[in-house]
Amino acid sequence: MYFFKPISDEVRLFKEIFNKYKNTMKLILVSIFTCIAAILQAAGGFLPGIGYILSPLATAPIMLSSMFSIPFGVMSYFLTIMLLVILQPSELMIFPFTTGLLGLGIGASFSFFRKRISIIAAGTILLMLGIMGLLFIFHFPVLGPAVSSFSFLTAGSIFLFVFLYSWLWVEIALIMIKRLKMIII
Repeated sequence: MYFFKPISDEVRLFKEIFNKYKNTMKLILVSIFTCIAAILQAAGGFLPGIGYILSPLATAPIMLSSMFSIPFGVMSYFLTIMLLVILQPSELMIFPFTTGLLGLGIGASFSFFRKRISIIAAGTILLMLGIMGLLFIFHFPVLGPAVSSFSFLTAGSIFLFVFLYSWLWVEIALIMIKRLKMIII
């Protein structure tokens, strides 16, 4: 079945290629991914309209860094947060709990899990926790003013959206790895 097929073999092959590079090259690559993530995340504040379309793409560089190496992914995640302090402080609540957390979770889950459903579930759980934490612990209106109190309908709607969104990002990750493999090999 589609969700239970193993998919991590290509990622493992790509990690082996990444591990052949020297540490300096790895750090340069992670810093490039960090800058790209910070610029894409900050685009929401700099370019109203089109920036909100670019902002979710900040997941990709963090996800790629985490797919290559979990420590480098965590480094890229925290460095992006530090860059956002300088570039766009208003994005400091959004990135660590949504975009960045999803990229970190999906990228790292490729190292731990082999089946598509497990990787999607890991991303779904982390993003769901991040959104629920923003909404109900920090009372930050990440979904707008319409969602201010907890209800099972709200939680179910958020879960459905988050599952589909994580699934989309897992498929995007697989496409990116296939394309990068064709470029490098």
